[in-house]
Amino acid sequence: MTISPADWMLEATARAKAASAALAMAPTPQRNAALLAAASAIRARAGAIAAANAADLAAFDAAGGTAAFRDRLALTPPRIEAMAQGLEGIAALPDPLDRMLDEWTRPNGLRIRRVPQPLGVIGMIYESRPNVGADAGGLCLKAGNAVILRGGSDSFHSAGEIHAAMAQGLRTADLPEAAIQVPPATDRAYVAAMLGAAGRIDLIIPRGGKGLVERVQAEARVPVLAHAEGLCHTYVHERADPAMARAVLANAKMRRTGVCGATEVLLIDAAIAPALLPDLIADLRALGCAFRAGPRARAIVADLPPTQQGDFDREWLDAILTVAVVDNLDGALRHIRHHGSSHTDAIVTEDAEAAARFLSGVDSAVAMWNASTQFCDGGEFGFGAEIGIATGRMHARGPIGLEQLTTFRYQVLGTGQVRP
Repeated sequence: MTISPADWMLEATARAKAASAALAMAPTPQRNAALLAAASAIRARAGAIAAANAADLAAFDAAGGTAAFRDRLALTPPRIEAMAQGLEGIAALPDPLDRMLDEWTRPNGLRIRRVPQPLGVIGMIYESRPNVGADAGGLCLKAGNAVILRGGSDSFHSAGEIHAAMAQGLRTADLPEAAIQVPPATDRAYVAAMLGAAGRIDLIIPRGGKGLVERVQAEARVPVLAHAEGLCHTYVHERADPAMARAVLANAKMRRTGVCGATEVLLIDAAIAPALLPDLIADLRALGCAFRAGPRARAIVADLPPTQQGDFDREWLDAILTVAVVDNLDGALRHIRHHGSSHTDAIVTEDAEAAARFLSGVDSAVAMWNASTQFCDGGEFGFGAEIGIATGRMHARGPIGLEQLTTFRYQVLGTGQVRP
C-alpha cells in the first residue's frame, strides 16, 4: 500500500523527534564516528553516486537545462571526494554542544549557566546541488539535530545514493537512521507537508532560487531561516589597485557562475572607470562573460549591450555581468541598498577609511574588503561546511554552520534558595 506524502511526513517527523532526542544525548565521539563512517561510505559508494548523478544529468539535458544549473547538479569525482572530506572536516570541528556560553553567580548565591542545545528537527528544502544533502546531514548530525532533506527533483537519484551513505554512517555508530531522512519520491506534496508540520518540525531552511524561498516564506507554518537570492555586488572604488581589482572581479564572477556567492553586478567609480573599465571588460570577455551595462559604462566601452528593465535586480547564475558606473562610495551604497539582496557585497580599495564606511554601510549578511564574493562559503569561513547563507535578521546571518544550528537554554544551580 502506497503511503501519501502527508502520512509519510507525519511518520517521518515522529521518527525524527525521537532521533533528535537520541542525538542530543549522544556523546561527541559517537556523533563523530557516524560522520567518519558516512565519509567512508561515500567513498565506497562513489561509483553508485556517479551513476545516479549521470542519470540525473541525462534527464536534465533532455529537459534542456542551462549550463550553469548543470554545473550545480554535476558530481565529478573531485566533488564526491569533497563531500567525504567535508564530513571528516565537520567531525574534526569542536562540538558546538560541548561548551559553556556564559556563567555567572547572583548575589543570593544562585549560579546561572547559559548552555547550547540543538534546535531539534530541521526541514531542509533545496534545489539542484545534491552535495547539499551531505553537508546539511553532516552539520545537523554534529549539532545534535535530526533533519528531513527534500532535494530538487532533478537531483533525486543522486540525493538517494548520498542519503544511503549517510544512513550507513548512522548505523555504524549505532545512532538512529531516522536522524537523516529523505522523502521516497519527487512529489511536490512532500514540500507542502513539510511546510505544514507545525509543532513537528522546528525550523525550515530553504536553499534555492527566489521562487522557492518566496513559496516557503508564504506557505510555511514553521519558522523559516531564509536563504535569499545572491544578488552580490563588487564595487571598485577610485582608490582600488587596478591589478587587484582585475583579479578579484574575474574570480568573483567567473570561478563558478552558478553559485549564490558569484558577483552579479559590477559597480565602478567614475573617477577610475575610463582607465580601468575597458581592462575589466576585456578580462571577463576572455573568460566567456557577457554583459548588460548602464549608459555611463557604455559611454566608456561602446559595444557593451544596454541593460533592460530589471537587469540590476537579476541574479543571473550564469556568465553574465551587469555593469554600472557610480559617482562615489555613497552612490555605490545607494545602489546596493536599492537593488541588493543582503547576501554578499565587496569593495576593492586601498583606502582603509572608505573600506570601513562600506563595511558598516552595506546591509548585507557578509561584507568584504579586497576579496572575492565567492569566499562567502561555510567551508571558507572555517565552519567545515554550510547548510545555507541566511540573509534575514532572526537567529543567524551569513553562512549557517554548527554554531548557528544550535540555540541555548539556562541551567540554574542553587543551594536551597527560596525567593522572598
